[in-house]
Amino acid sequence: MKLSTSILSSLFFAALACADGEFNVLSFNVAGLPEILQSNGESLDKTTATTQIGKKFSELRDQLDVIHVQEDFNYHATLYKYDDHPYRTATSGGVPFGSGLNTLSNYNWVDFSRTKWNKCSDASEYDCWTPKGFTHMRMELESGVYISMINLHADAGTEDGDETARDSNIQQVADYIDSWATDEAVIVFGDTNSRYTRTDDNISVFSSQNGLTDAWVKLIRNGVAPSKGADAIMCSNPSTTNNCEVVDKVFYRSSKFVTLDATAFNYVGSDFEYDNDTLSDHNPILVNFTYTVSDDFRTSELTGGNYGEVFFNDINSLTDGSHPTKLSFRGAKRLDNVGLTLSSGTVLSHGGSGGDLSELTLADGEYWTKATLCTGTKSGTLRNFYISATTSKGNALSAGSKTSDCTSYEAPSGYQIGGFYGQSGDNVDQLGFIYIKT
Repeated sequence: MKLSTSILSSLFFAALACADGEFNVLSFNVAGLPEILQSNGESLDKTTATTQIGKKFSELRDQLDVIHVQEDFNYHATLYKYDDHPYRTATSGGVPFGSGLNTLSNYNWVDFSRTKWNKCSDASEYDCWTPKGFTHMRMELESGVYISMINLHADAGTEDGDETARDSNIQQVADYIDSWATDEAVIVFGDTNSRYTRTDDNISVFSSQNGLTDAWVKLIRNGVAPSKGADAIMCSNPSTTNNCEVVDKVFYRSSKFVTLDATAFNYVGSDFEYDNDTLSDHNPILVNFTYTVSDDFRTSELTGGNYGEVFFNDINSLTDGSHPTKLSFRGAKRLDNVGLTLSSGTVLSHGGSGGDLSELTLADGEYWTKATLCTGTKSGTLRNFYISATTSKGNALSAGSKTSDCTSYEAPSGYQIGGFYGQSGDNVDQLGFIYIKT
């Protein structure tokens, strides 16, 4: 199978001169509900269609970096049998047990989770028959460079109950981003079952609340979304134009640490056909991105597990010229708290109040340059048990209980450790370091 010239050129687009890297994402509802429940009006039987989807994913593996699939229910084994992406989520099951959401990727990730919708409706579809919802992961493009990626499949239909449930779904994701992707670069892509032209759909909340940009609106609509109440801009399947709207969408935003730029948007249904038959009733969406890491900041990889009650990120507290003047750790059996005081007077603290307090005041011209984290298991989950800090003048500070599983970090040349990000509750369950210039 060979990509069409227009799509091929978009996949191998010329990166911006200042970009550090490039990647692409594909969103594809693979129509994997059992045939007895929904035929989707497609000519091919679903086993054959899913087989061909998996084969095409494999054929294009080097050109398809991150794939989010929806409705990956009862034909999941077939899809994975023929795909060979190196990183793939484990299925949560077919109907009625699974959400149908999975990810296939050329990059590894951390912090994978599944969340069920708070509301669903069977007013016109079978949305309450499965635990539909959304997934979240931090995709690692390179060491310490994470992008929060969310895959979703919102409630379908246009009955009153459908609209109420779908608006609740979209709002649930928006609120989740505010809590669990604080100050992070984010890409949300999947089947929103929403259209801008529908009066009762709230898809614009991703822009108004979370500061996300719709790649289609930016690249195809010159930044102007269709108006509510306007006629729907329907697409054929496969679509012969990008200037039409489907319910599958790709939203994104940058952060203070990494800048994302969507550079190409394409409906690629014509590249997912078999014997001139479409493989799904949805047009798959391909969006290409460049990313640029800020010269002012670097971040370490995360250590620990996806267990904390809150996600924290200090990056927006780190202003130009500020630097740590005091380090404060608490620990006993495990690492209970990490904190520091900045030269601006800002105090950063994450975790609980347990354990013994250890503090170190830094002299003028002294920087925190090295750290060690040790992990262990509690209640079946990975946690941070120990931290040590070493400064540019050789002074040291530690807290918690050292284990045999330790990782050392050192600020790059010209940088110092200036803040934290991760997850915490009563303890510091997950921790990464933010490096700032000395």
